[in-house]
Amino acid sequence: MSKREIDIAVISDVHLGTYGCHAKELLKYLKSIKPKAVVLNGDIIDIWQFSKRYWPETHMKIVRKLMKFVVEGVPVYYLTGNHDELLRKFADVHMGAFHLQNKLILDIDGKKAWFFHGDVFDVTMQHSKWLAKLGAVGYDSLILINSFVNWCLTAIGREKMSFSKKIKARFKDAVKFINKFEYTAADLAIEKGYEYVVCGHIHQPEMRTIVTEEGQVTYLNSGDWVENLTALEYYDKSWNIFKYEAKDFEKDEVEEGDLSDSEDLHSKLDVNTLLQKIKLEIA
Repeated sequence: MSKREIDIAVISDVHLGTYGCHAKELLKYLKSIKPKAVVLNGDIIDIWQFSKRYWPETHMKIVRKLMKFVVEGVPVYYLTGNHDELLRKFADVHMGAFHLQNKLILDIDGKKAWFFHGDVFDVTMQHSKWLAKLGAVGYDSLILINSFVNWCLTAIGREKMSFSKKIKARFKDAVKFINKFEYTAADLAIEKGYEYVVCGHIHQPEMRTIVTEEGQVTYLNSGDWVENLTALEYYDKSWNIFKYEAKDFEKDEVEEGDLSDSEDLHSKLDVNTLLQKIKLEIA
């Protein structure tokens, strides 16, 4: 597959280190594009739930692929989220083409874009972080059970299903939270004079213009790589939501032991060791 040239790729909520992460699919996507810049908008590595017992080779390959972008001179902006909030103490670190920040402002064809994860709007995160972490563990367990059920459904020729999407759809409060999240982000962006506000966090891909009494802004959300498998792309002076479809990548198989993407690197990053050290700092 020939690589698609795009100006900016935005991904968020990958949750590397959890069973729900679709690392193979994300790797296929990353291999299919040739971006001029990459924005990782939070919750890329799930430090909350990280365990040395679960870090498949495909998860390591995502890190290596992102490192390869950096080596090639492609600016990679890692914006911290709530699941990787420990990295916030190292914010504003710049190493070559790699930038670790809490938020990002870019001038895109004369329009200002404001990027940040969005967990600052989450009341649970602000006042009951322990409850949010408990919910994250429950969510990952649900994904694990869902994966087994989908394996069974696929084996008998039935369509896959998403437990968490069905649960979310049944609760009106979830819809209200999403709406409030979007309008809060829009209000702040309009107040600051930005044309675009780009978030993650709520795992809900979206692209729409929000109009208030104070003005209007284009609200964008990159979704996630747990359920929706989506990213934001900017090219030809417009934004688009990319949705991963397996049929478009049938010829691009990713094997667990395939390390071809790291051949240009002088060394390999031992992420297991790195994250274990991070976990020690949390304790």
